Amino acid sequence: MPDENQGLSSNGPVAGTDRVVGQRIHRYGGIDRVTGAQRYLSDITFTDAAHVAFATVPVGCAAIDAIDTSPAAAMPGVIAVVHADDLPQPVARFGISHKDRPVIATETVNYHGEPVVAVVAETEDEARAAANAVVIHFTELTGVYGLDAALAGDARLVQDPSVRPGDDLNSTNVLEQVEYAWGDADSEGASSHTIIEDTYTFPMVTHFPIEPGGIVAVPTDDGGIEVYSPVQHPYLLQRTIAEVWSLPLSRVRVIAPDPGGGFGGKQTPRYEPLIAFLALKTGRTCRLVLSLEEAFQLMRRSGCRIHARTGFTEAGELAFHEMQVDFVVGAYADVAPRVMTKGSYVGAGPYRIPRVSINARAVLTNTVPSCAFRGFGAPQVGWATESQLDAGARALGLDSLEIRRRNLVEHDEAFIRGDYEARADGRWHDSLEKAAELIGWQEPTPSGRGRGIAVGIKPGATTGLSQSLVRLLYDGSAMAYAGTSDMGQGARTLWKQILADELGVDLDLITIISGDTNAVPFDLQTSASRSTVFMGNAVLAACEDIRDRVLELYAEATETAQSELSHSPGQLVTPSGAISLVEAAQTALGGLRGEFVGQGTSRLWGTKGHPLGGDAAFYEFNATAIEVEVDRATGEILLTKHVTVGDVGTEINPLQVVSQDEGAAIMGLGHSLMEQMLFDDHGQILNLGAIDYRIPTFNDVALHMQTASVENQDGPGPYGCKGISEGALLCTAGAVGAAVADAIGTPVRELPITAERVWRTIRDATLDSPD
Repeated sequence: MPDENQGLSSNGPVAGTDRVVGQRIHRYGGIDRVTGAQRYLSDITFTDAAHVAFATVPVGCAAIDAIDTSPAAAMPGVIAVVHADDLPQPVARFGISHKDRPVIATETVNYHGEPVVAVVAETEDEARAAANAVVIHFTELTGVYGLDAALAGDARLVQDPSVRPGDDLNSTNVLEQVEYAWGDADSEGASSHTIIEDTYTFPMVTHFPIEPGGIVAVPTDDGGIEVYSPVQHPYLLQRTIAEVWSLPLSRVRVIAPDPGGGFGGKQTPRYEPLIAFLALKTGRTCRLVLSLEEAFQLMRRSGCRIHARTGFTEAGELAFHEMQVDFVVGAYADVAPRVMTKGSYVGAGPYRIPRVSINARAVLTNTVPSCAFRGFGAPQVGWATESQLDAGARALGLDSLEIRRRNLVEHDEAFIRGDYEARADGRWHDSLEKAAELIGWQEPTPSGRGRGIAVGIKPGATTGLSQSLVRLLYDGSAMAYAGTSDMGQGARTLWKQILADELGVDLDLITIISGDTNAVPFDLQTSASRSTVFMGNAVLAACEDIRDRVLELYAEATETAQSELSHSPGQLVTPSGAISLVEAAQTALGGLRGEFVGQGTSRLWGTKGHPLGGDAAFYEFNATAIEVEVDRATGEILLTKHVTVGDVGTEINPLQVVSQDEGAAIMGLGHSLMEQMLFDDHGQILNLGAIDYRIPTFNDVALHMQTASVENQDGPGPYGCKGISEGALLCTAGAVGAAVADAIGTPVRELPITAERVWRTIRDATLDSPD
């Protein structure tokens, strides 16, 4: 039997060429996704479903004076019109780190798009028409829409202090703050030959999944609720709804259809408690499907401003690194404090630095609440640190590659010091050198072009619990039950590969069940690139449990001593030789048939007092190199080469590794070159939707793009793998910024690096030039 409290351990490299693990297996469900046949939540038909629409106000901060629902209630098809007064009082609040988000707006509106009234009607058109008919009388308040306004001494509080009782910061707009520091402050002047000091900004961006989002709630006969949501954390949603509406977990069922992209935006509950209430109140199935514009008001990445001061020795070695990091987290906490804490923890990068001081704050503003987004705070802080390294290199007459060679830590060397050290879990120089080689770093740069190279690091999960059940059926087919949400990353494909090898079952005979809290065992969450490691180990353990059970029953059925039997992936070794595990299972089960059921658990306990709650199970490390051509007359940027290299441990499915790296790399071009949410003076989002908000298309991808991996089988997951889904995005901005600076001779410190910003930078540098 597997140890329920097992930690994470490597199971060695993939051996042999006949194994399924390590092969380029096409993704389960991939064809449906690319052909449009995939059925997302909005494609699922629910009998007799009523539809929900929201009424909002056109500003980001307002006092709700009165609400007239009578015009809406009188409209055709309307079933219910609900606002805060119609909910149990006081209106419940929920959240991950802080229970600060009300189920629906109460006395104030705290961001543009916050629901004030929910309308339930027979059709979607009737619901939206009735929502438009609701009259909301409001008084616009002085909103806090930017960092300077939020941090001002006389700033209006985004949250009333009563929302965070006992919090020393509740009389400010600072939600949480953290400090990481080590080294001797008195030594910096003596050791520093060059000191670089600058400020960098990172924009608010939205996740822009191809499926904007939706929720369906179905009341059950026993007074419970079934909630359909493309959520990344079904068990977290189950727990939240149970707590908000005082239901036992057994009466809250969450069914999570495959999301059309998550990227962290579908981790946490938002509108689900409200839709559940509407279903319980009306006794009807209630269905909410968001428009793309409404999805912009649902999820976004934290914006960030970083002031950095960095010292270098004459030899180009880092002497010290100081940062003040302010994350713009929005009106409610969601998971933003964790983003701030985890992103800042690796804020000094994977470098050897004698002294570091990082002060970070999560700052509330009257904007859309931020949440998890691929990279989880590391891209924001890494943008500044990587840019500082390049600025130091220019000042010292070094290139971007050489200064990283001199400072990047070696394998097992500490890069975070203090009470809880963090050490390099990979040979990260391999990735750096490979990226430089693939982009042709030593080759002359063509006229008008520039090259940049950067590295990025992100801590993986620091705690975790994943459980899996695996069934080996009499006919040689198999089933795995795993709670991982498959958002397109291909988790189910990996489980099939593991089962195929460990049980000796053909891929076509394997079924994976997920996305239903009534059917699959507990999984903490699908985030932090944890699934391949945590759930992968749980699935692997369940397979090993089955092999143990087959051996035991085979010994009984054949009257063979257990000591004379052993098993290995896909087979049972008997005194007469090896036989397939399926054959052994059939012999063991005999004429009564039946099946074998294995259980596997992967658990990582936290560490009391650790700033992240525990050591990271692994680190995602990436090196990215980019070449650009800049039109100095217009500032337009053309990406000519884009190379990304990840430290992956082991590629369980090389095809999916390439897909994840390419997707992350292209997504990183968004915040680097074009994406940004824009607000007017009233807190209203100006660029809602696909027309006014630009994301990368194939026209923006580099002329030559290449991804590669470094495999050292040194990860904690199955066969020595690590999580890899975020790495190629971590340092995209740093590499782009370095390449643009190389091309035009001066850096741009504000993202996104648009053509206008490049043009203005060139113009300003020309005006300042003494020539």
